[in-house]
Amino acid sequence: MNEQVAPAEPAGSRRGRPPSTSARELELIGLRLFVELGFDNTTIDRIAAEAGVSRRTFFRYFDSKAGVLWNAFDAEVANLHRLLAESDERLPIMQAVRLAVLAANHYRAEDVPELRSRIELIGTVPELAATAAMHYDAWERAISSFVAQRTGKDPQSLYAMAVGRTTLAACRAAFDRWVLRADADLTAYLNSALNSLASGFSDPNVDDPDLSPATSR
Repeated sequence: MNEQVAPAEPAGSRRGRPPSTSARELELIGLRLFVELGFDNTTIDRIAAEAGVSRRTFFRYFDSKAGVLWNAFDAEVANLHRLLAESDERLPIMQAVRLAVLAANHYRAEDVPELRSRIELIGTVPELAATAAMHYDAWERAISSFVAQRTGKDPQSLYAMAVGRTTLAACRAAFDRWVLRADADLTAYLNSALNSLASGFSDPNVDDPDLSPATSR
């Protein structure tokens, strides 16, 4: 379906502002417009115009409107692949996974309002909800591929897939709990959830993380 160009200031027409931008700037502009105007009513042309760049420049960073909301997540997946590849081979698998996941995440309590807006959009806009599985699958495969490499198994083996899926589930639970409380860095919740997973959830009293200064920095 062709998008209708919304009335907006032509890209590059703002005096004193060079026609350049970044993925992060487009991401923030897109998110703001999605919240203000609605996802369906926000065009790529409008996002580009707000950034003072051309439609072509937008497509240098993203292949669709939906890609704007998944930019940070996809960057995390790429970073997770790299961190796992560089992990110490002497570490137990789940310890290596936990350390890589923690290193790949950078969200702090002050990021929660922005992420709540993303969650609301992804949960309520059918086009965005339809793309979610693809991105979560990519995250899961980063883990299962690493496990397969470390064990010599096929990435589609039961063991590799089970580690990938349970790790993703634990991290999503940690993320949801963190967004609800917004009282520390995301890594505090990820660390607690992944430690519980690695121990086989043997301690039912381990719930929210210890938010002492040493862990909440």
